[in-house]
Amino acid sequence: MPSDNQMAEMEEPGDKAEVNTTQGLMVDPSSLKFTSENNGNTHIAKKRGMIKQFRESMRLVGEKSPLAYNSKGSSNRPNSSEMTSLNHQLVSPPSPSLSACSPVTSPVKSQNVSFQSEEGGESAENSPPSQRKPSRTPLDTSAIGDTLLKKGASFRRGLRLVGSKIIKSEQLPSVTEITLEKKERVEEQVREKEKVEITESYTPPEIPLTPLSVMQISQLIEKEVLEEAHLNLLSLRQEFQLERKECTDESSSMELAKKEKDLSILYGNLLDKVKEIVRNSSSLLNDNKDLLLYVARVIQEEEKRESEPVGIVGSGGWRGAWREAVSEGVQANIKRVNLESPEQNASWLAVHLGLLGKAITEDLEKVKGELQGSYPPSFNVFSTYVNCYHVAVSQHLRKLQQQVTHLKDYYALLDWIINRYESEKIMRSPSLRPEMEAENTGLCLEEGFLDKLKEKFCMRVKEDMRTSLGKILELESADMWGGETPPKTDDENFFNCDIHMDIWTKVKSNAVNAKTIDANLEMRVVSSCLEELQHFPKQFEVEFRNCCNSVENLSLWAEYKITYINCFTALKEHMESYRESCPNQLDHLSREVDVLVHNLLQGLEDQYKNNVGPYLRRMMTRKWLSVDEDFQQLYSRTEKLSQYSSKMRPPYAQMFVSSMHYYVVKEYVSQLMKNNYTCKNRKHDKAAIKMRVQWDKLKDLFEEMKTTNDWLHPVGDHLSDIIGGKNERDIKNHVAHLVMDYPDISKKHLIAVLYFRGLRGREKQEILHYLTVLKKDLGTTRNNGDKRRGLFSDIQVTNTNTSCLADMPFSCFSFLQPDS
Repeated sequence: MPSDNQMAEMEEPGDKAEVNTTQGLMVDPSSLKFTSENNGNTHIAKKRGMIKQFRESMRLVGEKSPLAYNSKGSSNRPNSSEMTSLNHQLVSPPSPSLSACSPVTSPVKSQNVSFQSEEGGESAENSPPSQRKPSRTPLDTSAIGDTLLKKGASFRRGLRLVGSKIIKSEQLPSVTEITLEKKERVEEQVREKEKVEITESYTPPEIPLTPLSVMQISQLIEKEVLEEAHLNLLSLRQEFQLERKECTDESSSMELAKKEKDLSILYGNLLDKVKEIVRNSSSLLNDNKDLLLYVARVIQEEEKRESEPVGIVGSGGWRGAWREAVSEGVQANIKRVNLESPEQNASWLAVHLGLLGKAITEDLEKVKGELQGSYPPSFNVFSTYVNCYHVAVSQHLRKLQQQVTHLKDYYALLDWIINRYESEKIMRSPSLRPEMEAENTGLCLEEGFLDKLKEKFCMRVKEDMRTSLGKILELESADMWGGETPPKTDDENFFNCDIHMDIWTKVKSNAVNAKTIDANLEMRVVSSCLEELQHFPKQFEVEFRNCCNSVENLSLWAEYKITYINCFTALKEHMESYRESCPNQLDHLSREVDVLVHNLLQGLEDQYKNNVGPYLRRMMTRKWLSVDEDFQQLYSRTEKLSQYSSKMRPPYAQMFVSSMHYYVVKEYVSQLMKNNYTCKNRKHDKAAIKMRVQWDKLKDLFEEMKTTNDWLHPVGDHLSDIIGGKNERDIKNHVAHLVMDYPDISKKHLIAVLYFRGLRGREKQEILHYLTVLKKDLGTTRNNGDKRRGLFSDIQVTNTNTSCLADMPFSCFSFLQPDS
């Protein structure tokens, strides 16, 4: 068992003080600390006297040493020479040299990061190869002595020695396996530590007294060995400043100018490299994220020297250059998002904006999870990236807006800006919390950009509405009028077409889409649609007349008119929902629709009048009295009218039927006023019966058609009673009823009726005198009569060439009597 003296053989300290705890070395962490201040080039012999002075203090430590034998009181301890030999056998082989960018050898990380080592330390570099055998690392007694003398000092590399329990000697793995495993674990621990513990304060490594050459520094920058390159650049800068103070002659000035130029070039290269790293930081592998910390430390150091004349990079300084690089990286990320042309994809903009939102969110997630942990807090990394995205995206949207021509693309752009960018789909994504809660989520759009975009959207809505209405006319002309296709009926058995639904759907979809963007925009869009729509009824009527004038099938012509009466009536009802938001535009549209419907109704009435007019004009004639052919034609065409009216929607169906009912009654009665025929030889009885039968048929037919002019029904009965009256008293009684129901009847009208009746002379004059007295007593005249029942006032009486004695007063005939 070795003695306490022999246990503490010195080893030359290297750059790291590590202990292989897996081999059983147990050291009390409260009593032993290795410091990086021990520069370890002193020979073992120089420290041996010091060790003797602390022999008693080391006895307890020696008893815990992995070199101690099992028995604490054993006297079989090796002597000094044996201990020296044992030390040589236990020295660990040196670790392979690490790369310049390794976190283990980085001066930046070794300054501020401390951790507990789980692996054994590296062996002395000067050990002979023959003695580099896997073994336990001996304690450096000189380091122990320095630790006891300078207790509390920090380690040079920030490493802490931790012991473990004594274990039996075992076969160690190969040197390569130990080194690689140790390196990976240390790098992983350093990364995890630095992700949380990167502080604002920074103490740079010592600047070399003699800098590397300009070429060497340039190569270091190119290879991204930023820390070493920057330290040498600072050394070169200090050397330049010192030489400039001592400059006395012209030759020295030339050298200084050359060196100043070299410095400028190197600083330019360093700045370019820093910006390149920052621009590409989102694509850096995890192993290279340490470059960002070196970038931050370079910027911090340069900011301390901003007052010096050499190395300044513009008005924004290094921090401004860093933000510029971040912005360039963001812009590059946006440009990488796939953007197809409208020819390649009709939904090119919607697809691009969807991919853009996804790219923004993914990049900010990476910034939050990885990049901001590689910078000191003062860099405000997440905020900087967010603001850069606001600016870059705003610029990108302005360029996209110049390519937009279609309505759906205007909508996609407005919807993305207003509804999606600041929503949980992009900037308020749950994956970006809580960092995003303190950030502004709005774009940096120029003033008036959104208003101009909305105005263009409304103009495009109007143009798109005009185009759609034109297509509707083209389809109707080709599919319906050109092919003489009968109209279809809907579920309620009314003639109908899809025009009103096509227009309503178009306006409604535009309004709904606009409402999702802005309530005010919805009103503007509806107003634009109605302004364009108010010209459509007139355009439709012109096109309809031009295309259908050549249609020979009058029945089909009538069906078309009824169809479009129903269609535009429904369109007007649909648009009433926008009266509150757009009253003026809707009033204008309603007037245009009413004009169109009225013209269509008028055309339908004219068509019916033309059909039945010839048959009505042959009423109350000799042929009429003997033949029913004309009335049968009138009746059949009126039945056809009834079928048409049943396919027309209210209220225009009742308006049309009532108008035609009035027309038939007026024209039928008008035939009595033409004095074309007078009933002789008691033919008035036959005429009265026939007239009553025909009138009842017409009355029943119009009642089935739901006419609103039911006040016209009695006129036929009253006229039939007058024509069939047996005597003067009977006729006067029926005239009284006629005047009560139709006070606008005049003396001329009654004369025409009595002429058809065949009544002459004194009886006729008595009846006419009775009419005058009756109207005077009842106080009913044409002027104060019921205007709604102005039937006879619309009927003209034809003058007839009657005898001069026909209308002579009864008193004038007294001289003809025998007693005169």
